[in-house]
Amino acid sequence: MAEELAKLKAVELRKVWPDEAQDFTPWLAKAENLVLLDETLDMKLELEGVEISGEGFRADILCKNEDDSRVLIENQLEETDHTHLGQILTYAAGLDVQTVIWIAKKFKDEHRAALDRLNETTDKHFQYFGVEIKVWQIGDSARAPQFDVVSSPNDWSRTVIQNSQREIIKDLSEIQLQYKKFWDEFVQYLSKNNSPLSPPNPQPVGQVSFPLGKAAFTLYANLRSQAKQIRVRLTIRGNDAKKQFHSLKTHQTEIEKELGASLKWEELQGKESSWIALEKSNTDPTNEADWPNQHKWFASKLELFEKVFRPRIKALNLADYEAEDEDDE
Repeated sequence: MAEELAKLKAVELRKVWPDEAQDFTPWLAKAENLVLLDETLDMKLELEGVEISGEGFRADILCKNEDDSRVLIENQLEETDHTHLGQILTYAAGLDVQTVIWIAKKFKDEHRAALDRLNETTDKHFQYFGVEIKVWQIGDSARAPQFDVVSSPNDWSRTVIQNSQREIIKDLSEIQLQYKKFWDEFVQYLSKNNSPLSPPNPQPVGQVSFPLGKAAFTLYANLRSQAKQIRVRLTIRGNDAKKQFHSLKTHQTEIEKELGASLKWEELQGKESSWIALEKSNTDPTNEADWPNQHKWFASKLELFEKVFRPRIKALNLADYEAEDEDDE
């Protein structure tokens, strides 16, 4: 008989830390808990102080990284809001910090996008992290906290991935090594051809991703070895995924005309995600001799998806779609 497995369940944060200032901040400031954040962000943080007062503000936690740069940690046990976004920008300036870590129960799309934009446009010496905090429990066992990075500087992502790969490279399968090589050479292709695409982070997996200006939308390049196919896919995630998908689909004819190809429009039932894809069949991603052709196809189609979809995504108005729904009822 198979062993019976227990179910992992999420614990409401307020049951663990009823108050941010009185409970969560002191907990995180302890060395044994701060190290959990260290491990997640690949840092070595040393506590400098809690509830640091400045002119008209009080910052939650101030630390120093191993390079002696200052790190601000702002805590929020609810969904992110505009108030805390304004606070981290104000505190960062007032306390002369180089790294901002915003911890929250859940990041709204607009706040994740704001951090992504700050990382794209500010000086490379400044970095902004969005981190979601969760607590898990199995049965009546002790509760376990978990930090998930939802927004980070590009250079940090590459560094952490590279460090991780050095540790696990010997354990990768042949196909994983080939995936990594494919994407490494694809990044070189983009650079050589001055592509406007942001270089992805090559990993030993069958896909790489590209941002599209809003956190709910991600553009992927997929390798599908078994199907002998490569694919460009626009994925929409979040509570409004269905509305956003249908808002775009109302322009399907126009979009496909601009792309010069028919697309697959897939609304995933029962899930907060949908996708739109362009596929190239009879193409073997394991055939290294054909990689230059595949790199060229990916670059041209990804750039075209960017050109066609980015302005439409920026202009999306969900109120229009909701109004159409109401008229139909």
